[in-house]
Amino acid sequence: MAYFPLKIEDAVVAMTNLEASRRRTAIDSWKPMGRAEFRAYVGLLILAGVYRSRGETCESLWDAESGRSVFRATMPLKTFRAYSSALRFDDRETREARRRNDRGQYDKLAPVRAVWDEWCLSCTDRDPRSPWTRDWCHLEVCVMMMMTMMMMERMGWILGRCPFRQYMPSKPARYRIKIWVACDAWSSYAWKMQVYAGKPDKLGPPEKNLAARVVMDLTEGLAPRRNVTCNNFFTSRKLATWLFRERGHTLLGTLRANRLEIPRELRCVKGRAVGSAEAAVLHGGPDGWSPDTVVLSYVAKKNKNVLLLTTSPRYVGPSGSLLEPSSNPDGGGPAKPSMVLHYNRTKGGVDNLDKVVGTYSCRRKTSRWPVALFHNMVDVAAYNAFVLWREIHPDWVSGKLNKRRLFLERTRGGSREGEGEAVSAPDSRRDEPRETPVKRQRCRVCPRSKDIKTKIVCSTCHVHVCSRCALTYCPNCAAARRPVSRRDPSDDDERRGPPVSA
Repeated sequence: MAYFPLKIEDAVVAMTNLEASRRRTAIDSWKPMGRAEFRAYVGLLILAGVYRSRGETCESLWDAESGRSVFRATMPLKTFRAYSSALRFDDRETREARRRNDRGQYDKLAPVRAVWDEWCLSCTDRDPRSPWTRDWCHLEVCVMMMMTMMMMERMGWILGRCPFRQYMPSKPARYRIKIWVACDAWSSYAWKMQVYAGKPDKLGPPEKNLAARVVMDLTEGLAPRRNVTCNNFFTSRKLATWLFRERGHTLLGTLRANRLEIPRELRCVKGRAVGSAEAAVLHGGPDGWSPDTVVLSYVAKKNKNVLLLTTSPRYVGPSGSLLEPSSNPDGGGPAKPSMVLHYNRTKGGVDNLDKVVGTYSCRRKTSRWPVALFHNMVDVAAYNAFVLWREIHPDWVSGKLNKRRLFLERTRGGSREGEGEAVSAPDSRRDEPRETPVKRQRCRVCPRSKDIKTKIVCSTCHVHVCSRCALTYCPNCAAARRPVSRRDPSDDDERRGPPVSA
């Protein structure tokens, strides 16, 4: 399993065993967790997400008849539940001493701070001596392919008590954890994440310049000359100036109507035609450290004013005017400005990350927010690994639409030793050309009037027979029993056909 460094694995294993030793009598049939058990546990979480079973009970997954055999073969149900109950990421007896950070502020993320920071550090570690620099799921390799970053928040649901959960009544899960994310606008590859823990001091004033501080934190370590796209919560001229001076990045985003940097002539849309656009250029300082800023006003609908701000020089012509609008990709209607089209193309990075992570999410029902955050870490790391693997091996299982599912199935809980070879050649037999799949045809035993279609084929005469008419034999009985000739439906009313191999 290459989703986490060994330091994270050892920390989680040690804290889990420590918690279990303190309440050993409360945990039935406890088996000490090691690296192999931890990787098997995470592999089962990923596999449950592959089977879309995050809402399914554990009894159903481990059931002998309706469950999956891989769950029973990996570990017993009692062991899985024991690991889930004792899963810890810090020592709760020393937690209060670690809640005060270096600046004297109260750290609400203390129960998972060490594991979270180490995971984020491994995502952006650029030390060439580090073995993770050469690892196939290392984030830095994929960042070199990024030209546009997307800044937005994503929400992780939580059921239990959490000191920094957010209440959103319009969402299916009303109580969620807000996570700031910087990801690639094209592949939704997560570069850096930061948990929003609310105000440092509950009785103190709210944090000033929160949006600008978050963007500056998430772009730290990113190679210069990138474009950052964000929504109207983050966008401001002050942030654009900071990004240009300290990071060397340009900014593109929508603006709120109450921003002071918006010229007065761009605020009013009364009397303007739908599809019209007006722009103003706010020149920077003569020292060259303050970039020229373009503010665009676009009338998308009647009396609906869309305001955008950018510091990219591509949208300012030689005379300081807005570049000519591009053709409307939808066909018909007025053409949209280039800035609007660029924002529409790059604004959905985090939203798409939420969608793809939720498709095969490994999260399970829990009332402990550190475990919910750990599930989110596994989901994002698995998707980042898939994006990087797809970029390195573009011809891998070409022509298939379920590449991510196949990737998760073949990389679940892999061993640390030699896992690069195991992933590069996941199963050569699976990649070989397979026989043409059997097409569904009408059962040759049932009356034609019933029109029962089936894919089951007799192993002897190779005719299609439905499950009601087929006879199932074990390999020994099938070898000892002579093939039974196929009956004609008109002979009798008995609905049994030739034997089918088990």
